[in-house]
Amino acid sequence: MKHLLKIGVCCFLLWNVAAFAQAAKPKDAPRTVAQVLDSSAANMEREFVSAAEAMPEDKYGFAPTSGEFKGVRTFGQQVKHVAAVNYILGASILQEKPPADVSGESGPESLTSKADIVKYLKASFEYAHKAIGSINEKNFLEPIKWPFGDRPSSRLELAGVVTSHGFDHYGQIVVYLRSNNIVPPASR
Repeated sequence: MKHLLKIGVCCFLLWNVAAFAQAAKPKDAPRTVAQVLDSSAANMEREFVSAAEAMPEDKYGFAPTSGEFKGVRTFGQQVKHVAAVNYILGASILQEKPPADVSGESGPESLTSKADIVKYLKASFEYAHKAIGSINEKNFLEPIKWPFGDRPSSRLELAGVVTSHGFDHYGQIVVYLRSNNIVPPASR
C-alpha cells in the first residue's frame, strides 16, 4: 500500500511539474505583433476608463470656459468621441462596418447618462481589442483604407492610432477633471 501511495505521489508531482513547464514561457520569448499593440491599447484603456469613471455624473456636461475653450466638447462628448473612434478604427482593421452607432465621430446623441456613456466606452475597447487581436505578422502592413479620408493605411497604423488618439483626449479630460478639483486616478 505504501508503495502505491509513493507511486501516486510521484505521478502527481510529475504531472504538476509537466503542467507547470508547459504553462511557463521563457521570459525572452518574443511577443506577437498583436500582443505588443494590444498591451499599448490596454494601458491607455486603463487610464482613460478610470478617468471617465472618476468624473461625477453631474459634470459630464462640463466644458472649460476660462481661457480659449470656446466650442470644445463637453466631458461626456469627449468620452463618446474616443469610443466612436475606437469603433471606427476597429472596424477598419477588421474590414467591416462598426457594430455600434458612431454618428460620424461623435457617438450616439441618445447616450447622455454617465452609465450609458461609460458602457459604450468599455464596449468600444472590447471591440478594439478584438480588432487588434486579428493583426498578425502577415497582415499588419497590408494596405487598407484610412477611415478618415482617402489615403492608404495599415492595420499597424490604425492600432497605433487607438492608443495615440485615446491619450490625446485623455490629456484633455485630465484638464476637465482637474478643473473640477478631481485628481485623475492615474495620478493618485
